[in-house]
Formats: sequence, structure tokens, C-alpha cells
Amino acid sequence: MTVYDISQEALEMATWRWAKPVKFYEVTDSTNDRAVEWARAGAKSGSIVVADHQTAGRGRLDRRWEAPPGTALLVSFVLERNPLLSLAAGVAAAQACGPSVRLKWPNDLLVDERKLGGILVETKADRAICGIGINLTSAPEGAAMLDQPRDAVLDRLAAAMDEWVGAPPEQILKRWRELSATLGRRVRIDVGSKSTEGLAEDLGPKGELIVDGFAFVAGSVTHL
Repeated sequence: MTVYDISQEALEMATWRWAKPVKFYEVTDSTNDRAVEWARAGAKSGSIVVADHQTAGRGRLDRRWEAPPGTALLVSFVLERNPLLSLAAGVAAAQACGPSVRLKWPNDLLVDERKLGGILVETKADRAICGIGINLTSAPEGAAMLDQPRDAVLDRLAAAMDEWVGAPPEQILKRWRELSATLGRRVRIDVGSKSTEGLAEDLGPKGELIVDGFAFVAGSVTHL
């Protein structure tokens, strides 16, 4: 496992204002796990972990995230806790990827209803670890890919995260609604063994999905 820090010169050329440490791994098990370790060792908020390849990448509900080496943006941010972090990260990722990207509650990036990427927020070491995976030059069957250079996408994503992670809650919620592929349509939401079908009406103040008047703080959504 090879790790190296991005150069100060590269940080100075980056478009994001954080200019915080970045670590690159050629191969690692999970960028989120490496970010947790770094947070426990005192990493600053805004520190970034990037990998060419993950051997144990994961998404929500412990689903595996798999991509051939060098074909996806695999990145984790060490951040302060924020109840709207997943939504803010979704807005930032959509902004970084382009105008065709829409957001599926709670954490997916879509292009024409095909999954382009996903977001996993975990609270560890008194910090929030926000992992983002985006298909770039390869994608599973039925999924979408961006087909753009990783470094360019990372630069735009880091700049957008800088903009949105600290934005006022009402601004995050407004922009997420504008980018949503979920609101205004019928959905099935699965929470454990229970399924509910109904109209996805709106977001609550903490990012809850309102379906037929009921608020869901978590769950797996299927667009019907």
C-alpha cells in the first residue's frame, strides 16, 4: 500500500480554498477507513483521502462498491459533523459532475435514472467522514459514467464541497430540491423489513424524506 501527500505546489494551484492535506493511496481497503484513522491522528477538517483502487469499498447498508483500478473517483473528506452533510455533499457532487446529474434520496447521483455515484457519511473519531464514489471511465452494467479525468473532477468536487458543506441549511435544502430526481414522484421506501409506497412530497428541515405526510430519516428508495 503506497501513500503519498500531494505537493504544496499542487495545493496552491487547486481551485478550492481549503488547501488542506491530501493523501493518495495506490491501493487501500477503504478511503473512509483511512480517513477515520487520519482523523483519530489529528487530521484537520477538510483533509482529503483519495485512492486509485479500493479492495473493500462500501456504500450504505454495507453494500460493496467495486470499480476497476483507476476508473473511478474514490475520495473521503474529514469534516465537522453536520446533520445535512449527506445532502450538501450530494449538491456539491452534482455541481462538480455537471448539469445532467440529479439526486436520488438519500445519497445517490443519477444520470437518466442510472447511478453515477454514491455518498456514504459515517460519524467516527468525533468527526464526520464523507466518502464519495463517482464512476469515471468504467461502470457496472446499467450504471452511468462521467468519462472525465479524475484530477479535474476532484478539483471541482473539492471546491464545491468547500462551498456547500458550510452553507446555510435552507440554502442546501433549496438546492437539493432543485436537483432532486425523487421529489414529486411515487416511490417505495424500504426500512428494514417494512416497505411503504407513496408520493415523495418534500424534504423535512433535517433532510427527512416526506412520503404521503410521513417523515423518513433513513431507508432505501426505489423510484416507481
